[in-house]
Amino acid sequence: MHLEDEHGSDENPFEAHFLDPSLAADAELSWALGQRLELLDALRGLFSGPASTVRLRLWCFLELASAPQGRLSRDDLRMLFHALKAQSLDNVLKRLREVDLLLWDATSQDYSLSGLARQLHGLLAPLTKLGGGDDDELAPLLAQVAGAQALGLADAGQLRHLHAQLARLRDEFADAIASGSEARLHAVQPRFERALALVERAGQALTALIRSDAEDPRLEREARALGLAQARLLSMASQFNRAMQQADRQRVTLGSTGVTSSDVRQWLREQGDLHALVDGALSVGVRPVFVSQHDLMDVAEAEWERDRPDPGRSTGLPPPSQATGAALQVPSMPPELQGMIDQLAGWLDEAPQAPRSVAQAVLGGRFAQAAYRMQLLPLLGDAQARTLGGQTGELARSGWRSEFAASVSAVDDPKVLAVSDGTLEPDGEQAHG
Repeated sequence: MHLEDEHGSDENPFEAHFLDPSLAADAELSWALGQRLELLDALRGLFSGPASTVRLRLWCFLELASAPQGRLSRDDLRMLFHALKAQSLDNVLKRLREVDLLLWDATSQDYSLSGLARQLHGLLAPLTKLGGGDDDELAPLLAQVAGAQALGLADAGQLRHLHAQLARLRDEFADAIASGSEARLHAVQPRFERALALVERAGQALTALIRSDAEDPRLEREARALGLAQARLLSMASQFNRAMQQADRQRVTLGSTGVTSSDVRQWLREQGDLHALVDGALSVGVRPVFVSQHDLMDVAEAEWERDRPDPGRSTGLPPPSQATGAALQVPSMPPELQGMIDQLAGWLDEAPQAPRSVAQAVLGGRFAQAAYRMQLLPLLGDAQARTLGGQTGELARSGWRSEFAASVSAVDDPKVLAVSDGTLEPDGEQAHG
C-alpha cells in the first residue's frame, strides 16, 4: 500500500531533492527510511488532516491497540467508543482500514490490528505517558539503551541518539556557565543535577557494551563516542559548582548593617506600589547611569528569583536527632580506567625513570578496550585534568606524560593491527601530585 498526497500524487520523488539522485541511497539513515515506506505511509494517513481529526484518529488507534482482545466485533467497538458519534467512529475506522492498520474479516465479522499497526503502536506508545519534565528527552533514551543491552539487542542508532542528546545538554550547560548569569545558572541547576544522576546509567551501559562479545565495529565506535560524551558531561560538575559559588560572591552587602541586596529585593517585593516610595521626595526626575548593565541585570534577576527564609518562622535550633548512615553514590567508570592507573603506578615502582611505549599501555583485550585506553593517554599530565577529582584526575596525576609521533607501526596483537608511535615519559614533578 502506498498513500498518495491528499492534494494529488507525489510528483517529485525523494531522490529528486538531491543534487545527484544516487546520493539518496548512500546515506545510511536515508536508506533505512526507504525500507520502511509502509510505516511512513501509515503515519501520513494517521496524521493528515485538521488537528481535531488527527487527535480523534490517534486516540481511537491507541485505544484499539490497548484493548485486551485480539479481535473486536461491532458490539465491542460500540462499547469501547460509546461516547463517540456513529458517523465520527465510522470515519475513523474507514481511515484505519485504508492505511492497513485495521483488518476486517468478512467471515468472522470482526476487526483485528495488523502487524503494521503493532509496529506503529511501538512508535507512538510514549505519547500515552502522563506528565513530563525537563529531562524527558534523556530518560527515555537511557531506558532504551539499558533495556536493549539487557536483552542483547543494543543498536548503534540508539547509542548515536543518546550521544547526540548528551552533547546538546553539555552545550546548554556550558552556555549557562559561560554566561555567568546567576538566574540562568539557577534555572538549569535542577536539569544539570538530574542529568548527572541519569548519566550513571549511560556509564553502566557503556561498560557492558565495551566488555560484550559482539563484533560490531559500528556499535563499538558509538560506544566509545558515548563514553567520551559521558566523561565531558561529568567533568563539568566542578565547573558548574565554581560558577555557582562565583555568583553567590557577587551578592552585595550594604554598609555595616549586614543587609544584603537580597534583603532589599525581598523588601521591595513586599511593597504595593513602588512608585509611591519616591512620591514627593524628589523635585526633579532621576536620570540613572548604568555601568555594566548586563551584569547588573543578571544579578537583579537572580535576586528576584532567590528563595529567602520565612521571617515568621522560628530561628531556633532544631531538636537533636540521631544521625543515620549514608552511602555516597558516585557514577561508575569503566574498569579499564582503574586498570591503567594501577599499571602506571606499577611501572613507577619497577623503574621510576624508564619510559614506556604507547603500545605497552594500550594493548590487551579487545579492540574497543585498546581504543578506550588510547583515548585516555592525552589526559596524562594535563594541567586542567589534574584539578579534577575522581579517577580522571587520579590518572592525570599519575606521574606520566604522553608524547605521540606522526607515524604508525604494526604490532603483534590478535585484535589490533597497528598503533600510533609514541612514548610515555615519567614526569617527576607530578609523580606525587
